[in-house]
Amino acid sequence: MLCHIYRSNLKLDTYLYLTTKDDFSVIPGELLRVFGPPEFSFSFDLTEGRRLAKENTAEVIENLETRGYHLQLQDDELIEEMLARKAIN
Repeated sequence: MLCHIYRSNLKLDTYLYLTTKDDFSVIPGELLRVFGPPEFSFSFDLTEGRRLAKENTAEVIENLETRGYHLQLQDDELIEEMLARKAIN
C-alpha cells in the first residue's frame, strides 16, 4: 500500500498517514483544524513486514483501511487531550 506522510506545522512530531496523496476529505474537520495545514513529507510503500520507527505497522494499516488515515502523535498523546488543549488556547 502506498502511504503518504504529512507533518503538522503546529504540533511537533505529529504526522498524518494517507493512502491518497493530498486527499484530506477523509480527515475530520476538527482534527484537521487542530493539526494545521498539512505539510507533505514523503511517500513510501507500507507492507505488513515493514517496521516503522514509532508506530505499530499492523495498526497503521488497519487505520488506513478502515478510516482512510492514521494519526501519529508525539509520545502516544491521546487525540482527546490534543483537541482539549487546542480548545482551551
